[in-house]
Amino acid sequence: MVRIVSITKKGQATIPKDFRDKFGLKDKALVLETSEGVLFKPLPTPEADFGSLKEIFRGKTSKEILEETRIHDLAKERKLQRMVKG
Repeated sequence: MVRIVSITKKGQATIPKDFRDKFGLKDKALVLETSEGVLFKPLPTPEADFGSLKEIFRGKTSKEILEETRIHDLAKERKLQRMVKG
């Protein structure tokens, strides 16, 4: 499917609703430069990263949960930085 969109003087463009719905784009998205142009990707949700949070964290202390989350976030940040740097 191909669409033509307008780009404002500020560089803003509206992504058509059917595209946003189809690809799960919400209020924020990753924007990547590719050899073909620009690629928009939805930001991963905690559910996508961890599955059911209730099941993952069952029986763990809040300190353990925070530590695991920090480690996971650091790994995700590094992955995003590699994607951005190409």
